[in-house]
Amino acid sequence: MSRSLKKGPYVNERLLKKIMNSKPGGAPIKIWDRASSITPEMVGFTIGVHNGKVHVPVLVTENMVGHKFGEFSPTRKFVSHGGKMAKDQAKAAK
Repeated sequence: MSRSLKKGPYVNERLLKKIMNSKPGGAPIKIWDRASSITPEMVGFTIGVHNGKVHVPVLVTENMVGHKFGEFSPTRKFVSHGGKMAKDQAKAAK
């Protein structure tokens, strides 16, 4: 559910200050705030978004503006479906 239009998008003020004081293409800026929205000022920067274990580097592009940082840093790792039969099929494919 989106945030109220009256309130506007949520953007972390400390993150904006860090971005204004640095140059694009530099070291990743680490953040833990996954709910923060991406603004046009962030395009070209690499942001390290925390997924609960590590910081996943995310290069911000124009298509990401308006989305949340959490959308680009998955918190769950998909291993695979199947069991013995899936292993046999993968082995046969090799």
